[in-house]
Amino acid sequence: MPIRAVKMEDVPQMLEIYRPFVENTPVSFEYVTPTVEEFSLRVEEHTRRFPWLVWEESGQILGYAYAGQVWERAAYRWDAECSVYLAPQARGRGLGRALYEALEKILGELGYLVLYAVITLENRDSIAFHRAMGFVPRAEFPRCGYKFGRWYGVCWMEKRLNGRPEEAPRPWQERKVRQ
Repeated sequence: MPIRAVKMEDVPQMLEIYRPFVENTPVSFEYVTPTVEEFSLRVEEHTRRFPWLVWEESGQILGYAYAGQVWERAAYRWDAECSVYLAPQARGRGLGRALYEALEKILGELGYLVLYAVITLENRDSIAFHRAMGFVPRAEFPRCGYKFGRWYGVCWMEKRLNGRPEEAPRPWQERKVRQ
């Protein structure tokens, strides 16, 4: 399977996938594309606790999915926020679904119970994708993000994983690597 854990050398290719979302769409509320150094730091920080996966074919990264912390308070430690980004040529091939399924499996094994996705309301494809993945809308915040000279709203979607862990989720770095 072409899904694997991220490596730091993947960062430039992932950044090229992410760049059009920052520069040309309200999908990301960032105004400026991060540098390779900034993006590398994000990967390093995220992967201390959370999974970050890539889809690679013939040495080319076609997409990536990752999870991160939703809120800081200890009571929320069973929750994770998920995101997926695909290169244009990868869309419509089921890569996003496969990446999310792998991500959810890992998160469940680590002990996470609730997954969230925060999606720009304009991004109807992502909302439909998340619905198909079992996420349900939980909150809508109109006109909360400003980009490209206009206001955009966001939708918070939620998916509950099976299980009731009695202990806090384990960091991803402590997982057993199966390669």
